[in-house]
Amino acid sequence: MELRQVEHFLAVVRNGSFTGAAQDVHVVQSALSASIRKLEGELGAALFDRTTRRVALTEAGRALLPLAHRIVADVVAARGEVAAVTGLTRGRVSIGTIQTLTVVDLPSKLGEFRVRYPGVRIHVRESTVFDLTAGIANGELDLTFLAAADGLADDVYSFASWTQDLVLLCHPGHRLAARDRIRLAELAGEPFVDFSGSGIEVMVARRFADAGVRQHRVCEATHMPLLVDLVAAGLGVSIVPRPVAEKSGLPFARIGQPGFSRSIHLAGRGPTPANPAARALLAHLLAGRSPHASEEQPTPGEHERHRDGGPPGDSHDAAEHEGADPELPQQPGQV
Repeated sequence: MELRQVEHFLAVVRNGSFTGAAQDVHVVQSALSASIRKLEGELGAALFDRTTRRVALTEAGRALLPLAHRIVADVVAARGEVAAVTGLTRGRVSIGTIQTLTVVDLPSKLGEFRVRYPGVRIHVRESTVFDLTAGIANGELDLTFLAAADGLADDVYSFASWTQDLVLLCHPGHRLAARDRIRLAELAGEPFVDFSGSGIEVMVARRFADAGVRQHRVCEATHMPLLVDLVAAGLGVSIVPRPVAEKSGLPFARIGQPGFSRSIHLAGRGPTPANPAARALLAHLLAGRSPHASEEQPTPGEHERHRDGGPPGDSHDAAEHEGADPELPQQPGQV
C-alpha cells in the first residue's frame, strides 16, 4: 500500500466521485481509477460501490476510512518533525472552529502565524461541535475551538478555556425587549428560532426540559448571522452567545436561571500535539496568556450586585470581558 493510494482513496470519499477526486489531487481520472483498483487488489476487497449515481463506500471502505485518516495524519506529523529540525520551513496544520467563536480573533492570529511560518500550509474548518470533535478523534484536525456546556469527551484534551454567557435575543418590538433579565418560565410557548445542529441547540433544549418549560420552535437556522436576521424580522426569540447579541444591535436580556453559559475550549487529542506545526500554532494562540490565570466567575450574589448596580434605565449592562485569560490546561476528561 502506497501513501498516494491512500490519498486517492480519501479524495474519492471527500468528493463523492472519481471525477471530482481526480481534479482535487491533480491527476487524470484514469490514473486515479487505476490507483484505487490497485489498492483494492492489494487489500482483497472492493472499497467503493460504483453502481449508484454517487460513489458510496462499501463495508470494507468504511473500515479503512479511519485508518486512512490516521495514516495521512502520521505522515504529516513525520514530515513536520523533519521540518522542525530545519526551523519549520515546511509543514501543514489543520484547525477547526465553531461559527460563534469570539474569544479569539482567529483570522488575525492565523495571519500572524503565516507571517512567522510562511512555509506552513494552514487548513481551517468551520463546523459543528460534533463534527469538530470527530475531526480531533480521527486525526483530521490537529487543534480546534469547541463549545461545551457540560464538559468535553474523555479523549479530547483542553489546552485552555474561556467562559461565555448565553442571553435571550429578541425583536425591538417584542414584549420582552425592554427587560434586562427574564425568567425561563416566561418563554413557555414563545416562538423560538433554534440554532440547528449546534451545541447551543442541545444545551438550550436540555435546560428547557430540566425546568419543565415548553420550548415552541417555529424556525431553525444553521448559520448564526441568518439566525440573527430571522430574530430581527420578528420570527421569534433565540438564545445566543452574549458577544453575538451585543454585535447584533438587537435587544437582549440575561436569563435568571443557572446553566445559561458555556465554555469555549482550545482542544486537541493530547497534551502535546504530534505535529510540530500544530505545536507552533498552539504556542502562538496561547502567547501572552498566563497558564496559571483563570477567568473569575462571580457568585450568584456578586452577579446580581454587578448587574443591578448599573445606571438606572440601562437596558443592557456593561459588556463583560468574555475574552479573559484562559483557565489552567486540564487533563483529558477533566474539562
